Amino acid sequence: MAISPGRDAAFSCQKSALSESLRTKKFPLTEEEIFYMNCRAAYLTVFKSSLENIISKEQLYLALQHAGRNPSQKTINKYWTPQTAKLNFDDFCVILRKEKPTSKAELLKSFKQLDVNNDGCILHTDLYKLLTKRGEKMTREEVNAVTSLADVNADGKFDYIKFCKLYVTTNEQCLKTTVEKLEVDSKLRRQQFGNHIEEPPERDPSSVPKPSPRIIRKTEQETFSKKGDTRSSSLATTRKFKTSISFTITMGANSNRNSKLTEPNSIKEWQCVQSKGCFFLEEDGEIISHQYRMQIAQRSMVYLTIKPLNLSQVEGKPSPWLSIDTALYILKENESQANLQLMCFTELRNREVFGWTGELGPGIYWLIPSTTGCRLRKEIKPVTEEAQLVYRDETGELFLTKEFRSTLSDIFEVIDLDGNGLLSLEEYNFFELRTSGEKCDEDAWAVCRDNFDTKKNELTRQGFMDLNLMEANDREGDPRDLWVTLHSMGYNKALELTEACPFVIDIYADKCKPRIKAVHMEACSGQLEKAICKSVLNKDNKVIIHINNELSKNCVNNRGLNIFAVEVAPKSTMVCQHVMPVNERQEWIYYCVYSLIS
Repeated sequence: MAISPGRDAAFSCQKSALSESLRTKKFPLTEEEIFYMNCRAAYLTVFKSSLENIISKEQLYLALQHAGRNPSQKTINKYWTPQTAKLNFDDFCVILRKEKPTSKAELLKSFKQLDVNNDGCILHTDLYKLLTKRGEKMTREEVNAVTSLADVNADGKFDYIKFCKLYVTTNEQCLKTTVEKLEVDSKLRRQQFGNHIEEPPERDPSSVPKPSPRIIRKTEQETFSKKGDTRSSSLATTRKFKTSISFTITMGANSNRNSKLTEPNSIKEWQCVQSKGCFFLEEDGEIISHQYRMQIAQRSMVYLTIKPLNLSQVEGKPSPWLSIDTALYILKENESQANLQLMCFTELRNREVFGWTGELGPGIYWLIPSTTGCRLRKEIKPVTEEAQLVYRDETGELFLTKEFRSTLSDIFEVIDLDGNGLLSLEEYNFFELRTSGEKCDEDAWAVCRDNFDTKKNELTRQGFMDLNLMEANDREGDPRDLWVTLHSMGYNKALELTEACPFVIDIYADKCKPRIKAVHMEACSGQLEKAICKSVLNKDNKVIIHINNELSKNCVNNRGLNIFAVEVAPKSTMVCQHVMPVNERQEWIYYCVYSLIS
C-alpha cells in the first residue's frame, strides 16, 4: 500500500465483532437505494434471479406493471425494437428511470381538457372519440372495458376524478405489494441486502443435515464432528456460507508521489505519433470512448501518455473535464481480436498526465482508454439560461453566434483525431455516428466536398462551420437539431462541456515509428474487463456481495452510493466499484465492509 508521510499506511483487518455490528446496524435508505430496491422487487416478482434476462415484450410489460408503471404499447415498442433479443436487469433499471409513474395531477390535466361542463365528468361519446381517434388509439372493446367500470361510470358519464384516484392507487398498491413480497421472502431479502442473519432451518435428527445459510455455530460444529469425517466433508462441500470482511486503508495526501512519470532522457530522438479521442457519458451512466489499434514494427522501448485535451477556454467558463482521471490499457492481439492479452497500463503520473514506459515486441496492440467514472458523472445542477446559437442580421440573413462558433471550433479540435487541422471521412464519421447514429458514404462526402471548403479531400474548419450553418438554414433558424448535436458531444444548454472528456494520446518509440488508428467507439468495459480479471470463479453458483463504504472519509466512488449490493454470475468476475479521493491534497481513508453470500 502507499505510505503516508512519517507513518506506514494503515491496513488493519477488524475483529469479527466489529464486522457483525456494522452488518446489523440500521441505516436509513437514501432515495437511490429505495429506487434500486423497488427495481429489484419488481424484477424478482417476474424472475427467480436478477441475472435472468427479459426475453419478450410480455415479460417487460409485466415487470413494468409490478414497478408501478402502466406502459402503453408505444412505450414497450420504444424499448423492445425488432433488433432487441433480450434486456437485463440494468436495462430494466434504466427504463424505470426514464419512465416515471404518471401522477394524478398529470392525468387530471389531460381529462380536464374534455370536461366542457367542469363537473369532473366526460360524456361516454366524447371519451370514445378521444380514445379511438387520438394518440395511441384504443379498440372499441378496450373503450367499453373502461366505460363499464361501475365505480367510475354512471348515467352515460365517465367520472375521471374517481378514475384518476383509482388508477394511481392501483399502481401504488401494485408496487407496495411487490416490495412487501421481497421483504417477506428471506431468500430475496438476502439477494437484495446481503446482511440479514437468519436462523438455521430445523432438521430431523435422523436425517442428513441440510445446508445452513449462515456460518455454523460452535455447538453445531461440535455435533457434526462427532458424526464422522464423511458427514463433515459432505457439509463442507454443500452448505452455503456468509462471511464479512472489513478493512481500512489510510492514504497520505498525494501518496502516489513515488510513482511520478518522467520522460526518457533520449526521447527527443524517438519517433512519435499522436491521436486524440473523447470519453462520452451516456444517459444510463455508461462511458464510451474511441478505441485504437497500434502497430509496432520491431521491438522497441515505448513511452505512452494520455491526458485530458486542453481546449480553448472562454473566460468565466469552467473546464471540469481537465480534472477527470484518464488511463490507457495496452492489450496485445494474439492471432485474433478475440484473444487479447493485457500487457500494461499507464500507472505513472505527472499531474494530469498518466503514462507508461517499457519494451514492446513487434505486433498489433489495442489501446483502450479508460476513466473510473468517479469524476465524469451526470450534471446535477440545472442550467437556467439557454445559450443562443444563431441570429439574423437586419437583412434577415442567418449567422452563427460567436459563442456557438467557439464551441464548434472546440468540437472540431476533438474530432480531428490526427491533429492535422482537417477532417477526413473516417474522422467525420466518428462524429456522425456519435451525433446521428449514421455514417456518411463516399457519395455524400463528394457532395460535401463540392459545397464546402475542403483541402486534400478533407473538410477544413471553415467548411465544418458552414456545414452547421447550412443545417440551421435548412431548419429556418430552428436550433433544435443543433442542440441534439451539442448534447451528443457532452455540452449543456450553457455551452459548457460537462458530460464528455476529450483526451490526447502520445506514443514514442526508439526503434521504429508506431502507427495508431481509431477503429471503434464503444464502452470502455467488455474486452478490458476480461483482460483485467485474469481469474474466474469455478463454482456454479452466483454470489451476492453487499458493500458498505459509510465509514470512508474524503472518498468518492463511481456508483454514487455508500451502501449497495452486486450480483456476480457463476464463473465470472466483476469490478464492483472504483474509489478516488475527493480532495487529493488531503488525507483520505477508504473503509469498506464486504458481506458475501454464496
